[in-house]
Amino acid sequence: MIVWVNGAFGSGKTTLVDELRPRWPEALVYDPELVGFVLREIVDVPTGDFQDLRLWRRQVADLAVGLVEEYRRPLLVPMTLVNPRYVGEIFGVLRDAGVDVHHFYLKVSRKILEQRIDGRSFFPGDPDREEQVRRWAKDRIEACMATADTLPGSTVFLDGELAPRELADEVLTRIGPGR
Repeated sequence: MIVWVNGAFGSGKTTLVDELRPRWPEALVYDPELVGFVLREIVDVPTGDFQDLRLWRRQVADLAVGLVEEYRRPLLVPMTLVNPRYVGEIFGVLRDAGVDVHHFYLKVSRKILEQRIDGRSFFPGDPDREEQVRRWAKDRIEACMATADTLPGSTVFLDGELAPRELADEVLTRIGPGR
């Protein structure tokens, strides 16, 4: 089983997974962003977004399937995934492999997203890089918010402005007691 926590940058995906982890100790945390960081070290990313690399999408899906099959443990996946074609590619591989995916999307207002992005530290000691990352994340808010209407029908939308504990309660309730 995979619990995919989706939403705009700053919506609280990682915070929610951090809240779920101690309450579901058998679950593994899998951050597909790490796959992107590895690929950036090896190949150019012409668009600046590693999700545009077909290899990233293949590797993300294949590694998720491998983790579930090899370790027989659920995965918690905090990852913004908003391009409908990319969602279809990755979730299609997971579905074809027989992996049960619970897809949650954290809805948060633009104002709160901007405040959260401004409050984060990405590259301490490098203010230029810090501002570049903040601008990149803010520039994607609109696309992330607009994509909510294109996500699979099984997507569960959550109020990302709730406290992490409340969100974790809701996720655990929705995936069921037997997990």
